[in-house]
Amino acid sequence: MTPFRPQSHLPTHEVTNQPEPLTDYNLFDSDLAFAETVKRWGCADTVRRVRAYGAALGRDEILAAGDLANRETPELVAFDRFGRRLDEVRFHPSYHRLMSLGMEHGQHSIAWTAEAHGHLSHCALEYLMHQVEAGVCCPLSMTYAGLPALKANPALYETWAPKLLSRSYDPACRPVADKVGATMGMAMTEKQGGSDVRANATRATHVKGETYELVGHKWFCSAPMSDAFLTLAYTDAGLTCFFVPRWTEARERNRLFIQRLKDKLGNKANASSEIEYHGAEAIRVGAEGRGIQTIIQMVHHTRVDTTVGAASLMRAALVQALHFTAQRSAFQKRLIDQPLMQAVLADLALETEAAMLLAFRIAQAFDAAEAGNAQEKAFSRIGVAIAKYWLNKRVVGVVHEAMEAHGGSGFVEDGPMARLYREAPLNGIWEGAGNVICLDVLRALDKDAEAKDALVEQLKAACGHDRRLDAQVDRVIALASNRAGLEANARRLVEETALVLQADLMMRHAPAAMADAFLASRLDEENWGHAFGTLPPGLDLRAIVERAQPVL
Repeated sequence: MTPFRPQSHLPTHEVTNQPEPLTDYNLFDSDLAFAETVKRWGCADTVRRVRAYGAALGRDEILAAGDLANRETPELVAFDRFGRRLDEVRFHPSYHRLMSLGMEHGQHSIAWTAEAHGHLSHCALEYLMHQVEAGVCCPLSMTYAGLPALKANPALYETWAPKLLSRSYDPACRPVADKVGATMGMAMTEKQGGSDVRANATRATHVKGETYELVGHKWFCSAPMSDAFLTLAYTDAGLTCFFVPRWTEARERNRLFIQRLKDKLGNKANASSEIEYHGAEAIRVGAEGRGIQTIIQMVHHTRVDTTVGAASLMRAALVQALHFTAQRSAFQKRLIDQPLMQAVLADLALETEAAMLLAFRIAQAFDAAEAGNAQEKAFSRIGVAIAKYWLNKRVVGVVHEAMEAHGGSGFVEDGPMARLYREAPLNGIWEGAGNVICLDVLRALDKDAEAKDALVEQLKAACGHDRRLDAQVDRVIALASNRAGLEANARRLVEETALVLQADLMMRHAPAAMADAFLASRLDEENWGHAFGTLPPGLDLRAIVERAQPVL
């Protein structure tokens, strides 16, 4: 026994039948299905980058930093000791370490700098970091997503893009001209409207050129220590998109005041805030009255990250459950070999692989859209909404079952499961909660002919390979055809459509045992119960569990 190991021989008992910690492993190489997907849809450079990130994130010190960044939460520093406004947020060094690592590997920028497969690469890096610490993914994601919206003001884009694409993390609060790198946040919603941003009350007064002054509040401003924010405010022409830097052109602190930090259920390492604009200097992005159409570019790209985040949390939870049950015994047999536990783990493995495949199919569509594929661009618009809704409805149950597999030790804060469980609902709420997303899908089907046609093509491509999948496509068409009750049935329509996409992907890319199990359970209500672990008989559960096991 080395001196670094904890004591197992205690005065009253010996500690036995407890797993070794899961540390020092490559998050990419240990995840067989994910590695296959990146290799299939990416290129050698993508694989190299993602593997290197997986190795860096799996180190003991980085895993510990993820935990510590959530225990030592951000602190608002509104004033200096003499009463002058600062409006800064103080983070634990672990948070800065993770931000630095993320930017060093290009999680925020690779989509726009890679020669090919940029969005796939970005989503793969996001998928790995989200398993270690989800909070830093928020500013990294918004920086990634803000760049296409910023192009609506070419001069602003030319000035800011080099700093936003920089791989150097610079947390200092100072004018962007003095920094080696920058990050971007977003402030859209207000108390009275929430997702209904047309109910916003913030007003913009024209000063000169493209410069305005903003007066109003924002109920949610994520990552308030970002160097700039995209926001919405009304002019006489209507709701307009604005760029609000933390420092003015005169190199003074902008009149953006942080009122308080949100005390959130999870995502503790990331600061979310309420802010007020007291004549804050802002630069118009896009035409007046076209604010939603401008900022939707940012929302569209953050939605793919909230989709990937759900799949990532499923994998993180499943890995912990597999690792624990493989080393814990009960009734003279390892938990992982107990038939009932094996059924639960196999069911979670099916859900997790199908989620990962769907998330990265959407990432693939984003890359194809960037390359000029009109049909894939149209599919990405509706596909990301379908995937975001469905995966985020599934992730909470997956994390709960993985926690339960640990017994009582999963419910305490010493381990990672409590943090994963608090994190699980988040991505389903951010960037449009469930009903908002379903209404977006209906709107696309009704008003976006290209998106509707692209989705129909995906459904057609799934037909003719399995009778169960064909029947599922028929159910989707029947639901979509019931125009009278379509809004009330929107969730069912989106759910059934997501299952078609997942089942088709599983048939194409997963081993036969997994594809058959997914179709037999998810597409046949008589064969599957209401909780995980109720798979139909006759499936190769051991093969499914073995495929999901982390390769250490």
